[in-house]
Amino acid sequence: MKYKRILLKLSGEALMGTRQYGIDPERLAEYAKDIKTITDKGVQVAIVIGGGNIFRGVAGASNGMDRVQGDHMGMLATVINGLALQSALEDADIPTRLQTAIKINEVAEPFIRRKALRHLEKGRVVIFGGGTGNPYFTTDSAAVLRAIEMEADVILKGTRVDGIYDADPEKDTSAIKFDEISFDDVLSKGLKVMDTTAFTLSQENNLPIIVFDMNKKGNLLKVVSGENIGTVVNL
Repeated sequence: MKYKRILLKLSGEALMGTRQYGIDPERLAEYAKDIKTITDKGVQVAIVIGGGNIFRGVAGASNGMDRVQGDHMGMLATVINGLALQSALEDADIPTRLQTAIKINEVAEPFIRRKALRHLEKGRVVIFGGGTGNPYFTTDSAAVLRAIEMEADVILKGTRVDGIYDADPEKDTSAIKFDEISFDDVLSKGLKVMDTTAFTLSQENNLPIIVFDMNKKGNLLKVVSGENIGTVVNL
């Protein structure tokens, strides 16, 4: 395996499968099977998941809701998704721990860096819920922050697109895909990989990002093995 310890970033929307909202158990089971293919090979896996399939703080704020309240609701949505993913992983016989940036002791451990590192070293998957625990920060920012804290080798951003293009491939059939691109080129070309805060934090800490299609079975194993899947963003 090329990468020993990874941070996998999943969007909340990814859990919807073909549904319009909520969580698709079949999609969760598929993800669990893919994650098991790499944990069986000794790869240490940390996961940050969004909450957009349930609630988005930004969307709430645009409809007149207080932004801080909306972001707190979004944090709780990520915890719900984390619990669902934890259940799916455990059904696949993968020992898993859910840690949250906001204290909900009855359902998850509070985030403690040393404890999370110990879980990873013991071969447990660690899911980080609750974002960063602060409003105005996205789960992309939480993913980069946790990846740095966990000393991950790479951030794997699982999407429904097979990499980064110079235009939206779902709207422009002539869009060109990048196999590899630098942080500076992403910024200069105005390409959307992560929000600016998350992207800058990743760049400053020299933490590479790989954007790939998580919905294609076997892709996760290929990426971790070092195959040319998706788009690599690095210095």
